[in-house]
Amino acid sequence: MTTQAEVMAIVNSIAVPSVLRGLEEMNLVREIGITDHKVEVKLASAAINKEAQDWIKSQIETMAGKLEGVKSVAVSFEEISPKGINNVKHVIAIMSGKGGVGKSLVTGLTAIALRRQGHSVGILDADITGPSIPKIFGIKGNPEGNENGFLPLISNTGIEVMSVNLLLPDENEAIIWRGPMIGKVITQFWEDVLWGNLDYLIVDLPPGTADAPLTVLQQLPVAGIIIVTSPQDLATMIVKKAVNMAKKLNKPIIGVVENMSYLYVAEIDKKIELFGPSRAQEMAKEAGAPLIAQIPIDPELAKLCDRGEIELYDSKDIERLGELVVNTPLECPQCAADCKSCNHDCHG
Repeated sequence: MTTQAEVMAIVNSIAVPSVLRGLEEMNLVREIGITDHKVEVKLASAAINKEAQDWIKSQIETMAGKLEGVKSVAVSFEEISPKGINNVKHVIAIMSGKGGVGKSLVTGLTAIALRRQGHSVGILDADITGPSIPKIFGIKGNPEGNENGFLPLISNTGIEVMSVNLLLPDENEAIIWRGPMIGKVITQFWEDVLWGNLDYLIVDLPPGTADAPLTVLQQLPVAGIIIVTSPQDLATMIVKKAVNMAKKLNKPIIGVVENMSYLYVAEIDKKIELFGPSRAQEMAKEAGAPLIAQIPIDPELAKLCDRGEIELYDSKDIERLGELVVNTPLECPQCAADCKSCNHDCHG
């Protein structure tokens, strides 16, 4: 006699087209029932278009129909928005206040670090007017979806990505929008994109402390912030504004990353501080958080980003980023308690 576990195994083996993550991973399985040799599978449609729904239905019917004792298989889709499906355990914001210090780079490296640890990870590119995440990951194409929402695109290592650049006919097209429109798009990326089950969603914030960062910090359940800075005194001054914003909104700062800290010249075995002496410890003290990493100016990393191959980069800084995020107590999105001490299944 066919068991529910056997049917579930079949359902879980089927990946959502374009996302290439299983139906259970995308949290689309609503109900599985077996009565009188008939198998019934109920799925959520969310952002799955009709063509993909038909393919999924056909796969389940064919595979489940071969199980012992099964005479018929019925697969149905229930209309539920991505907002009603998504189960994101931790939202981490990458923030600076200052432009050009490497927020997108740190966003990418943080996502890569967590993915290498085996976590399911997504990136929400909230830098609407200056999106660069698709470029450094080498992601091209338009997201698929239906009237309820969109599916994210997937990087080479399985990181889900949504960025406004993926929705434009030309990646060089300028986004000339006022604040309320930008805030609306960020909210849609959170509510209308089918993220499914995710351990971590990393949000790449734009510069400043105005509309866009405020939308993220107030509308999304941000569990922690990573502050990005660089050695210049001017950058330090502006980044402190972002630190103060996080504190005023009661958002915990996980740690500080100083980018462009130095240039290492192997031929003379020397670190050259191109932008002056490090102020990383000063910023960490200001933020009341640990210094996670001091990322050097690395020509190899720059080349990989330009080629869309950032996922090939490896360094101890990446390992430390992942370790610190995982080991830092984060707020539970359901009860605001420490995730590692509450009863909700939000810490994996």
